Amino acid sequence: MTEAPPTPPRRSDATRAAILRAARERFAAEGYDRATIRAIAADARIDPSMVMRYYGSKEGLFAAAAEFDLRLPDLTEVPPARLGETLVRHFLHRWEGDETLAALLRTASTNPGAAERVRGIFADQLGAMVGRFGNDPATTGKRAGLVASQILGLAFTRYIVRLPPMVDMTPEELVAWVGPTLQRYLTGRSGD
Repeated sequence: MTEAPPTPPRRSDATRAAILRAARERFAAEGYDRATIRAIAADARIDPSMVMRYYGSKEGLFAAAAEFDLRLPDLTEVPPARLGETLVRHFLHRWEGDETLAALLRTASTNPGAAERVRGIFADQLGAMVGRFGNDPATTGKRAGLVASQILGLAFTRYIVRLPPMVDMTPEELVAWVGPTLQRYLTGRSGD
């Protein structure tokens, strides 16, 4: 019995791949606000209407193109009493060093595709890390969700809304305030 020859990739698959490649490069080089659909389409050598056809909007394109690694630290060598503060420090560094996640968070507040992307990033990457700590594996999902709520809330108020008290605090002040809360979520001790 002979196998059928592999189906050649559809032209639309190649077009989508070209659009995503161009979008990633353009968003990385110029940021979300400065990148335009026209420039991305020109880079992909297609008409801008094709970008809109496949992705609906700039927000939809960004949600599909955004690749983000939280680069979570290896917490196995961190003293157990310092897990929360270490994680807050890490996220402050990530948010302040890369505008891609801020743009993704901004877009997620109005675009379902971007919201799904944020959920996936935090569920996959953060969930796996949180699962290594705590004394009840059944609470991993809840604890990861609570950690994400603090981190995303901190990012939203400091980097998106730019709420003055949050912007005015130094990173060390934020670590002192938010670290103990994350510590409790990471270790799973709700009564501490």
